[in-house]
Amino acid sequence: MADGEALSPDGLKVRVAHRRNPYGYVLDDAELDAVLLAAGLRRAASIWHHHTADETHVPRGTYPRAAMAFVLMDATAGPWERNEEAVLGAVVIGDLGHTFLPNAAAKAGAHRRLGRTNGEAVHVDPHLLGAGGFRYGYSAQVRGQIVGASGQSTDQDLYEAARLAADFVDAVNARHLSWEERHSADIWASRDGTPAAEYQAMIDWFPAS
Repeated sequence: MADGEALSPDGLKVRVAHRRNPYGYVLDDAELDAVLLAAGLRRAASIWHHHTADETHVPRGTYPRAAMAFVLMDATAGPWERNEEAVLGAVVIGDLGHTFLPNAAAKAGAHRRLGRTNGEAVHVDPHLLGAGGFRYGYSAQVRGQIVGASGQSTDQDLYEAARLAADFVDAVNARHLSWEERHSADIWASRDGTPAAEYQAMIDWFPAS
């Protein structure tokens, strides 16, 4: 299997890929994929359990299928960036998981655009959907990290999206804390101690002394 693929202990294929990496000072591209893969494998275990367990042992009900898709937005992306440019990555679980990617993307994109879960637009304010909007389900936001998920019922999608978001945030923040211990004197979160080009460009216009 490729670096972005693994089989869960229950035999579910998990595939991940990232579109952008805003955490290059603590995670190179391979390490970011590894974080996504670890989070995906935890969701695969949950999906399999909820799909196969007796109804009395799954508080959110039995999952209808052993497949899901997740789309993560980049929590560091500026609001001026288009949704298709602000996708951080995606996680696909199970043989049919990829078929749910458009649904997950629609939920995540609507959430980012609206600043609130896609489910509110579906059930309360449908005038916010627009042509081509997805009329099913919720998205999750955990500490600023937006994740859209699809493949199960609305509540089940919401639960799995929130858990994946929490796992991802915890993994990134743990690496940041480790980096801080080694770079406590640095004032910029970067590999070379320099600010992002965006911030330098913001003041380049100021006349030199």
